[in-house]
Order: sequence, then C-alpha cells, then structure tokens
Amino acid sequence: MRKNWPVLALGAALLVGLALPLATGASSLGFYIEVLLGGLMTGVLYSLVALGFALIFKASGVFNFAQGAMVLFAALAVARLAEAVPLWLAIVLATAIMVALAWVIERVVLRPLVNQEGVTLLMATLGVTYFLDGFGQTVWGSDIYKIDLGIAKEPVMILEKLFEGGILVNKEDFLVAMVAAGLVAGLTLFFQKTATGRALRAVADDHQAAQSVGIPLNHIWVIIWSVAGFVALVAGVIWGSQLGVQFSLAQVALKALPVVILGGFTSIAGAIVGGLIIGVGEKMAEVFLGPVLVKAFDLAGGGIENWFAYVLALLFLLVRPEGLFGEKHIDRV
Repeated sequence: MRKNWPVLALGAALLVGLALPLATGASSLGFYIEVLLGGLMTGVLYSLVALGFALIFKASGVFNFAQGAMVLFAALAVARLAEAVPLWLAIVLATAIMVALAWVIERVVLRPLVNQEGVTLLMATLGVTYFLDGFGQTVWGSDIYKIDLGIAKEPVMILEKLFEGGILVNKEDFLVAMVAAGLVAGLTLFFQKTATGRALRAVADDHQAAQSVGIPLNHIWVIIWSVAGFVALVAGVIWGSQLGVQFSLAQVALKALPVVILGGFTSIAGAIVGGLIIGVGEKMAEVFLGPVLVKAFDLAGGGIENWFAYVLALLFLLVRPEGLFGEKHIDRV
C-alpha cells in the first residue's frame, strides 16, 4: 500500500481536477485545459525551487532556509551585472559567484559543524539567510530590477480548431517551463546515474559511515551547495523575469516548502511530483473552487492561491508526515 501512495495521490489530484470544472459548471474543455497547463507550468517552477531544498536536505539532513535568499541573491546578481554586460555573460558571472558562495558557506559555516545535531545546522542556514539578505542589499542594492530574457510576453492562442475559443498560452511561461523541466530531468539523471550522485545519497544516509569508506564529506557539500546555487540562479532568473527582481522573491521561493512536504524531503522525484500537484491544485482551486466558496459563504473572494498549498501540506503532515516519496523512519529501542 505504501508504494502506491504516489499513484493514488496523482489519481486523486486528477479526479479532483476533473470534478471541479463539472461541479462548477465549466463547460469549456479548452478553458479547463488552459487552466491545467497554467498550473503545470507554475508547478514546474515550484519543482525547480523545491529541488534546491531537497538537494541540501539530502546532503546534510537539514532543511535549508537559505534557499529563498539564494534565489534572490542570484537574481540580483544577474540583474545588476546585466546592466553592464550582455545577459549571457551576466549569467556566467553570476554562476561563478554562486559557486564561490557555496565554497565560502562550506568552509566557514558547514565544515566546523560536521556531525553536529540537525538543529545546529538548521540555525546555521537561518544565519546564512539573514546574511545573504543583508549582504545582497549592500552589494546589489534594494530597488526593483528587471531581467529581460528577450522572450515575447504576449500570450498566443493555440488549438483554435480543436477547442472552441482556443487555448491561451503565455509564450514566456511555456518556454521557461520547458527550460526548468529540462534542468529537473538533468538533475534527476545526475543523482541516479553518476558516482557523485551515489556518493551524495551515501552522505545523506550517514555522514560518519560515508567518511569511513573514503567519501570526502567536505567535497560533496561544496558540490551540492554549488548545484543548489545554480538551481537558485535559474529559478531567480525565471521568477525575476516574470515578477521583477525584488525582495519578495525570497518569499516566493518559500512557496516550495509545501512542495517538499508533499513530495518528501529526501526525494528528487517527490519535489517534481509535489510541485506539479501544488501548481495544478492552486490554479484549479482559484479558478473553479473560489467562485463556489464565494457564493456559498458570501466571501470577498480571491487569495486561494496564497494558502491552498499550505493547507494541503498540513493535511499531508497529519496523514503521511514523510510525504509521498519519503522514507518512513522507525526508531527501535
């Protein structure tokens, strides 16, 4: 039964998604698919940010509260550097900055805390969060900046002959979702097929045992923080292009917290599936469930997207705390 949890969750999400339009009188299949696609594209971006959380948790066994600050810091670096150099060069330079930042974090913060309690590492990431927030303002400034990817932002109508009224798709959203999906797939292969990925899993299981068989813990941590920094860079560029580079980006990145709770803190696949479920669930609830709640309880309406993911995560914590793909730990005494 435990192994069927992911399948059951996806099936339940699909059934709810199909039932909501019918229950609310949505007769246009094209409109339903439009909302579904919007949710999937948003979900891919959530998955991308959630990967950063999952990567650090697999390597150190602690939730990295600094991931949101890393997304913001990377986006600020790209935005400000792009004012002086071409965008592609700004991204390359920002990547080097994030790798250097990963090295500094490992050398100054993590290395002295090897084999310490998880709460100690958790507090360390909180310290890194506030440092990056303040240091980012000092170095890059605190205004709102733009990142122009050169992609047309005007929506386009597709499949007009197949669906009545067609399906409205934002071209930029679609392209960046494809890039994010490609990165997610690449990282999944990295962890499943490479020696470094297997070493990472060994480190996540037991730091001391991994060191005893010759796996260099400090080296692994530098690599994983560098990968997490690059993931934060991609997420920051994408979100910054859509929302503008501002300090609210750090809060947007924390939207990935319900994703890792849903999918499981130790699972790359869970981050992907969890992101898709959250993205689709948010859009469906806002468009189809929102009007029902407004009519039934005489509410003002709106805002469902802001709390839906957290309520869903809370329900999973009550029913299955380890998430869809997480491993259930049993302590024997």
